[in-house]
Amino acid sequence: MNLPIVVGVDGSEASLRAADWAADEAALRGVPLRLVHASLWECYERAVFPAASERWEQILTDVLVVAAANRARQRVPDMKIATQVVPEGPVPVLIHEAHGASALILGSQDRGGVAELLQGSVSLTVAGLADCPVIVVRGGHEDRDGSATHGRVVLGVGEEAASANAIRFALEEAERRGAVLEAVRAWRRPAHETTDHPWFAGEPAHVREQRAVRALEAALREAPAGVRLHKRAAEGPARQVLLDASHDADLLVLGARRRPGHFGLRLGRVAHAALTHSACPVALVPEQPRHP
Repeated sequence: MNLPIVVGVDGSEASLRAADWAADEAALRGVPLRLVHASLWECYERAVFPAASERWEQILTDVLVVAAANRARQRVPDMKIATQVVPEGPVPVLIHEAHGASALILGSQDRGGVAELLQGSVSLTVAGLADCPVIVVRGGHEDRDGSATHGRVVLGVGEEAASANAIRFALEEAERRGAVLEAVRAWRRPAHETTDHPWFAGEPAHVREQRAVRALEAALREAPAGVRLHKRAAEGPARQVLLDASHDADLLVLGARRRPGHFGLRLGRVAHAALTHSACPVALVPEQPRHP
């Protein structure tokens, strides 16, 4: 399917970086780019000042979306680009857009305060509900043709192994970039390992490490021979292991394991930590198949 890459733009520097990243991604995949601005303010404007709503939509289109589209065209001159302003809140708009996207790209910035909290809540909510891969471009990301290009994609293989969708996505991303795919599985040393008392003797550390190695082998057993693959079992909490691995990486790929909560679906702790603290862009790939 020739589904577009969709990127949410709001005029912020973070969303412009996301648009740059999305343009590169669309070029790698050979698919169109779609830029969407969700204008909740326009929805209010239309209700209160219906005569002015058309003019306000045109301003938003010209200033925000067209500016981002022109920036993308300068980056990839021959790319097919579509733009749209939707008078709704960002979460429902982006979740709707995910139905017809090959991937959804969002920006993230690390400036603290209420703005970051609100933007982060949008990314977390959309990543927890979208049925296509969601890539959150972290604030430290630089151009792929600059010094931040490391030729390395990291795949997190969790306790229940990475989903087939996440593995496939990571393999394809590494192949497109000509990058090494580093598959990482975290394991924990037992707290009682150093005790000499036989009553407290349990599973030794080397057994846990070997289990992690076997999990990696099982998860990547069908990897194409043409992909450069590095499998690594790393001791430590999964969140910290993956955050450490995100340094000097171009992309961190995780399966989006969603759990029911009081307010709908929510992401696991590892995915939450990656989206809020990763040093590189993070791709969350839904474990369930795309809705028809």
